[in-house]
Amino acid sequence: MKKYIHILILLSFSSGIAYSQLIPQLGNQRAGTSSLQFLKIGVGGRATGMGETFVAVANDITALFWNPAGLMQFEENGVHFSHAEWLVDLNHEFAGGVYRIGKSNAIGLSIISLNTPAMQKTTEFQPGGTGEYFKYGDLAFGLTFARKLTEQFSFGLTFRYVEETLAELKMRGFMFDIGTYYWTGLSNTRFAVTISNFGPQVKPSGSITTSTGGTLSEFQQFPPPTMFRIGFAYDPIDNKTNKLTTSIQLNHPNDNAENLNIGAEYSYKNYLFLRGGYKFNVESEDFSAGIGFKVPISITKTSLDYSIANYKDLGFTHRISINLLLDKKK
Repeated sequence: MKKYIHILILLSFSSGIAYSQLIPQLGNQRAGTSSLQFLKIGVGGRATGMGETFVAVANDITALFWNPAGLMQFEENGVHFSHAEWLVDLNHEFAGGVYRIGKSNAIGLSIISLNTPAMQKTTEFQPGGTGEYFKYGDLAFGLTFARKLTEQFSFGLTFRYVEETLAELKMRGFMFDIGTYYWTGLSNTRFAVTISNFGPQVKPSGSITTSTGGTLSEFQQFPPPTMFRIGFAYDPIDNKTNKLTTSIQLNHPNDNAENLNIGAEYSYKNYLFLRGGYKFNVESEDFSAGIGFKVPISITKTSLDYSIANYKDLGFTHRISINLLLDKKK
C-alpha cells in the first residue's frame, strides 16, 4: 500500500511541474494569460479568513473547492453555503454537499456562481447608454469523489463543468482537480498537494457586431487558471479548551508568479474561532481576518463564519458562510 501512496504523491508533483513549471521564467509577466478567472476566487469564510492557506487543513465541506481529499477529514454528511460581496458589485456564491459511503469513501456536489446585475450597453457615440442591456455570469458544477487509502493518506478527484456568458458570447469547458492529504505521523502535522482547474484550453463561441458594423465570430483560445499548491499544517496547541491551527502554503499559478500564504485559526472550546492570514508576493492582496461560531442546532452541528480580505487599492471583500453537518450522535 505504501508503494501506491508514494506513486500517487509523485504523480501529483510531476503533473504540476510538467504543466506549469515549478520554477517559471516569466513570473508575474504571465498575468492575464488564462481564462475563467472566477475559479480562482476563494470560498468559505473560514478558509479565506486564514489567508486561503487551506489545502492542508480542508476539514469541512469547502474541501470540495480547496482539496477534494479533505472530504475524508470529517465523518459527517452535510451542506455548505457561502456568499461573497465581491469587487465592483459582483456577487460570488458557492454551495456544496457531501455524502459519505462507508468509512472510506465520500462523494460531493458543488456549484460556483459569479454574476452581475444587467448592465446597459454603451458606445462611443452613446456613452449614456443605447437602451439595450446585457449580463455577465460564470457558472461551475463539480462532482467530487474522495477515498481514504490508509489511516494516514487520502486522495480526491473533482470533475468540473464550467460555463461563462458575456452578452451573446458563451464559453464552456471541462476540467478537474486532484488532491492528496497525508498525516505525517509527526505529532499532528499534515501535508497536502493539489492541482486545481487542470484542463484543455477554451474559447468563446457565438458572434458579436463590431463598432464598424462588421461581425466577429473567431476568438483566441486561453488555458484555464491551473493552480499547483503545496500546504503544511500543524496544531501547536490542542486541548479541550484551546486549539491553535497554523498553516503555510506555496501556490504556483500558471498565470502569475509564485506566492506564499500563511494563516492561523484559534478555537476556544470548539465554539468561538478567530482567524488571520497574510499573502506574500501577491500584488493586489495582503491580509485577511475572520471570526466564526459553532453551535449544535437540532440534529446538526452549525458553523457560521465571516471573513474580510484587503485588496489594497480595490478595497475590502466580505464573505459569510454557513456549514451544516449532520450530528451522528443524535
